[in-house]
Amino acid sequence: MASIVSIRCQVAMVLLLVVALGTQMGEAQNTCPTQLTNLNVCAPFVLPGAPNTGPSAECCAALQGTNRDCLCNTLRIASQLTSQCQLPSFGCGN
Repeated sequence: MASIVSIRCQVAMVLLLVVALGTQMGEAQNTCPTQLTNLNVCAPFVLPGAPNTGPSAECCAALQGTNRDCLCNTLRIASQLTSQCQLPSFGCGN
């Protein structure tokens, strides 16, 4: 159960980054930022307090179209934000 909470926390962090990057996007290309922006359709399924329903077909398609390295590198970078901002680190698991 703790791993699900941790994954949800990481995905929520990624979605926050996606929203921030999405406002700075120019032409749509199949780049990592574009792939991450496409994951916005998954937000209702991973944000805290969201109903515990399965992901939509659009979310699954967006996730399938996201390069694994793109997603993993984004999660790695997101996990370093607190130290980069000189804030105390925190854990997402219970």
